[in-house]
Amino acid sequence: MLIREMNSQECRDLLTRLGSGRLGVTRNNQPEPDRLYVFSTIGQKIEWMRANPLVCVEADEVVSHNNWASVVVFGRYEELPDKPEYAALRLHAQSVLEKRAMWWQTGYAASQARRGSKPAAPVFYCIHIKDISGHKAVPDAVESSLSVKRKPTRT
Repeated sequence: MLIREMNSQECRDLLTRLGSGRLGVTRNNQPEPDRLYVFSTIGQKIEWMRANPLVCVEADEVVSHNNWASVVVFGRYEELPDKPEYAALRLHAQSVLEKRAMWWQTGYAASQARRGSKPAAPVFYCIHIKDISGHKAVPDAVESSLSVKRKPTRT
Protein backbone atom coordinates (compact mmCIF):
# COMPACT_ATOMS: atom_id res chain seq x y z
CA MET A 1 0.00 0.00 0.00
CA LEU A 2 1.28 3.46 -0.88
CA ILE A 3 0.34 6.30 1.47
CA ARG A 4 0.81 9.89 0.43
CA GLU A 5 -0.14 13.29 1.75
CA MET A 6 -3.10 14.91 0.00
CA ASN A 7 -2.90 18.50 -1.19
CA SER A 8 -5.42 21.10 -0.07
CA GLN A 9 -7.63 20.75 -3.17
CA GLU A 10 -7.77 16.96 -2.84
CA CYS A 11 -8.85 17.41 0.80
CA ARG A 12 -11.61 19.83 -0.20
CA ASP A 13 -12.75 17.52 -3.01
CA LEU A 14 -13.07 14.64 -0.53
CA LEU A 15 -15.12 16.77 1.87
CA THR A 16 -17.38 17.84 -0.99
CA ARG A 17 -17.85 14.26 -2.18
CA LEU A 18 -18.56 12.81 1.28
CA GLY A 19 -20.78 15.55 2.65
CA SER A 20 -20.43 14.23 6.19
CA GLY A 21 -17.82 13.72 8.85
CA ARG A 22 -17.28 13.75 12.58
CA LEU A 23 -17.11 16.96 14.56
CA GLY A 24 -14.70 17.11 17.49
CA VAL A 25 -15.33 19.64 20.23
CA THR A 26 -13.84 20.27 23.64
CA ARG A 27 -14.97 21.86 26.85
CA ASN A 28 -11.75 23.58 27.87
CA ASN A 29 -8.94 23.60 25.30
CA GLN A 30 -8.53 23.50 21.55
CA PRO A 31 -8.58 20.02 20.02
CA GLU A 32 -5.57 18.73 18.54
CA PRO A 33 -10.75 31.46 4.29
CA ASP A 34 -13.09 28.34 3.72
CA ARG A 35 -16.27 27.24 5.44
CA LEU A 36 -18.15 24.04 6.15
CA TYR A 37 -21.89 24.59 6.66
CA VAL A 38 -23.70 22.51 9.24
CA PHE A 39 -27.21 22.07 10.61
CA SER A 40 -27.91 20.74 14.09
CA THR A 41 -30.23 21.19 17.01
CA ILE A 42 -29.46 22.46 20.51
CA GLY A 43 -27.44 19.94 22.48
CA GLN A 44 -24.15 19.33 24.21
CA LYS A 45 -21.94 19.95 21.14
CA ILE A 46 -23.60 23.30 20.38
CA GLU A 47 -23.24 24.35 24.02
CA TRP A 48 -19.56 23.34 24.06
CA MET A 49 -18.82 25.14 20.76
CA ARG A 50 -20.48 28.28 22.09
CA ALA A 51 -18.11 28.09 25.07
CA ASN A 52 -15.04 27.25 22.94
CA PRO A 53 -15.35 27.85 19.18
CA LEU A 54 -12.13 25.98 18.27
CA VAL A 55 -13.11 22.68 16.63
CA CYS A 56 -11.91 19.96 14.31
CA VAL A 57 -13.76 17.93 11.68
CA GLU A 58 -12.58 14.55 10.43
CA ALA A 59 -13.90 12.72 7.38
CA ASP A 60 -12.92 9.34 5.90
CA GLU A 61 -13.63 7.53 2.67
CA VAL A 62 -12.77 3.84 2.87
CA VAL A 63 -13.02 1.71 -0.27
CA SER A 64 -10.83 -1.11 1.10
CA HIS A 65 -7.99 -1.66 3.57
CA ASN A 66 -5.48 -0.36 1.01
CA ASN A 67 -7.63 2.24 -0.74
CA TRP A 68 -8.77 5.06 1.53
CA ALA A 69 -8.54 8.80 2.18
CA SER A 70 -8.78 10.78 5.41
CA VAL A 71 -9.05 14.55 5.97
CA VAL A 72 -8.74 16.60 9.17
CA VAL A 73 -9.88 20.22 9.37
CA PHE A 74 -9.06 22.59 12.22
CA GLY A 75 -11.24 25.65 12.40
CA ARG A 76 -13.53 28.00 14.27
CA TYR A 77 -17.26 27.64 14.95
CA GLU A 78 -19.54 30.53 14.00
CA GLU A 79 -23.23 30.24 14.76
CA LEU A 80 -25.64 31.76 12.25
CA PRO A 81 -28.47 32.91 14.54
CA ASP A 82 -32.03 33.42 13.37
CA LYS A 83 -31.64 37.22 13.21
CA PRO A 84 -32.22 39.61 10.30
CA GLU A 85 -28.51 40.37 9.86
CA TYR A 86 -27.80 36.64 9.34
CA ALA A 87 -30.80 35.88 7.09
CA ALA A 88 -28.85 35.85 3.80
CA LEU A 89 -26.06 33.71 5.25
CA ARG A 90 -28.57 31.26 6.79
CA LEU A 91 -30.32 30.95 3.41
CA HIS A 92 -26.98 30.35 1.73
CA ALA A 93 -26.05 27.69 4.31
CA GLN A 94 -29.42 25.98 3.84
CA SER A 95 -29.07 26.02 0.04
CA VAL A 96 -25.63 24.39 0.33
CA LEU A 97 -26.97 21.76 2.75
CA GLU A 98 -30.07 21.03 0.64
CA LYS A 99 -27.83 19.59 -2.09
CA ARG A 100 -27.63 16.47 0.11
CA ALA A 101 -30.62 14.18 0.49
CA MET A 102 -32.09 14.12 4.00
CA TRP A 103 -29.57 16.75 5.18
CA TRP A 104 -31.72 17.64 8.18
CA GLN A 105 -32.57 14.12 9.33
CA THR A 106 -29.70 13.34 11.72
CA GLY A 107 -29.97 16.59 13.70
CA TYR A 108 -33.76 16.43 13.83
CA ALA A 109 -33.85 12.75 14.85
CA ALA A 110 -31.28 13.34 17.60
CA SER A 111 -33.31 16.22 19.01
CA GLN A 112 -36.46 14.08 19.09
CA ALA A 113 -34.65 11.39 21.08
CA ARG A 114 -33.44 14.05 23.56
CA ARG A 115 -36.59 16.13 23.84
CA GLY A 116 -39.45 13.80 23.04
CA SER A 117 -42.09 15.36 20.81
CA LYS A 118 -41.05 19.01 21.30
CA PRO A 119 -40.26 20.88 18.09
CA ALA A 120 -36.58 21.02 17.18
CA ALA A 121 -34.84 24.40 17.25
CA PRO A 122 -32.62 24.46 14.15
CA VAL A 123 -29.08 25.73 14.56
CA PHE A 124 -27.17 26.68 11.42
CA TYR A 125 -23.46 27.27 11.77
CA CYS A 126 -20.27 27.23 9.80
CA ILE A 127 -16.74 26.11 10.48
CA HIS A 128 -14.14 28.58 9.22
CA ILE A 129 -11.27 26.38 8.01
CA LYS A 130 -7.90 27.43 9.46
CA ASP A 131 -5.94 24.34 8.49
CA ILE A 132 -6.71 21.28 6.40
CA SER A 133 -4.66 18.15 5.78
CA GLY A 134 -5.17 14.61 4.63
CA HIS A 135 -3.63 11.32 3.65
CA LYS A 136 -4.56 8.86 0.95
CA ALA A 137 -3.66 5.19 0.44
CA VAL A 138 -3.79 3.38 -2.89
CA PRO A 139 -2.81 -0.18 -3.76
CA ASP A 140 0.82 -0.57 -4.79
CA ALA A 141 1.83 -2.40 -8.00
CA VAL A 142 1.88 -5.84 -6.35
CA GLU A 143 -1.52 -5.39 -4.68
CA SER A 144 -3.00 -4.05 -7.91
CA SER A 145 -1.84 -7.08 -9.87
CA LEU A 146 -3.30 -9.44 -7.24
CA SER A 147 -6.68 -7.76 -7.35
CA VAL A 148 -7.23 -8.60 -11.02
CA LYS A 149 -10.30 -10.79 -11.07
CA ARG A 150 -9.73 -14.24 -12.44
CA LYS A 151 -12.39 -16.37 -14.00
CA PRO A 152 -13.54 -19.04 -11.51
CA THR A 153 -12.61 -22.58 -12.41
CA ARG A 154 -15.13 -25.43 -12.38
CA THR A 155 -14.61 -28.31 -10.05
